[in-house]
Amino acid sequence: MSQRSSPRDTLKPMSTHSVPAPYRAVPGPEAANTGQSAGGTEPAGADAPKPRPYAAAPEPLPVSVYDNHTHLDMRLDGTPVPVAEALDAAQAVGVKGAVQVGCDLESSRFVVQAVEQDDRLLGAVALHPNDAPLLALEGTLEAALAEIEQLAQHPRVRAIGETGLDYFRTEGPHRANQQYSFRRHLDIATRLGLAVQIHDRDAHDDVVQVLNNEPLPQHVVFHCFSGDEQLAKICNDNGWYMSFSGTLTFKNAANLRSALAVADPQLLMVETDSPFLTPHPHRGRQNASYMVPYTVRTMAELLELDLAELCTTLAQNTETVYGTWSPN
Repeated sequence: MSQRSSPRDTLKPMSTHSVPAPYRAVPGPEAANTGQSAGGTEPAGADAPKPRPYAAAPEPLPVSVYDNHTHLDMRLDGTPVPVAEALDAAQAVGVKGAVQVGCDLESSRFVVQAVEQDDRLLGAVALHPNDAPLLALEGTLEAALAEIEQLAQHPRVRAIGETGLDYFRTEGPHRANQQYSFRRHLDIATRLGLAVQIHDRDAHDDVVQVLNNEPLPQHVVFHCFSGDEQLAKICNDNGWYMSFSGTLTFKNAANLRSALAVADPQLLMVETDSPFLTPHPHRGRQNASYMVPYTVRTMAELLELDLAELCTTLAQNTETVYGTWSPN
């Protein structure tokens, strides 16, 4: 087992006028676009615009929170920042831990490695919904699901995710493979007593239908919540958590602001989905867990809540879903 890094309680708040040191490095020669966003919401591939440099660190939060969903193994223009250094930068602005999320077998294996290295990290493992049809065509979906279940039994893996439905890129008969994979992931989460992180893109009605017709784990989280007021009320009624990302800060996100306004505060969480979905005013740059405070402050302003009070609620909600980050 790799040596763990312990939380660094003595880190000094970083300057709000500088980019955290690990993110200033010039990308290496292996730089390449990593492909489709795990959140399915940003352009990718050869036609994607080259991301601009990372943004300066925000002012630290008054009470520390968690990043509910990040991909520390991904970077759009080069080698990812080492886990401990990424978490140091986040902790310096009041983000005391994160959930590292897998979206295929390779990234899910990375999750298990990462959570063994740093106590500020918990994990989630799954097959992304857009991968399910490809694996089904290859005849490897069942074997992949079996490995996900095996990886999910690590004690610091606390969720199955990201799983769900993504109809933006998948059409026709291939959607049946997504739905099958989604149900199988829900079954794994339920049997293992883990939370589930849902990826829902252009598929709200079918996601809700599946959730209403399957046995569910105790905690269901809509990662990068993309619904409207109606879906938020459905989540309230069912006790499903809504995790808001940097998209909440976008000028065209009226639906998200309406959803936040009616969401039960006890069901709120926050995330980056980094390196994607960087919040305003830095949209177009790469995202990182140290950017969480931008979204949290937007949430507090929209809800007209005291910032420290909201931070406390977000941290408590996150711990309710995943349990303690402490190794003991």
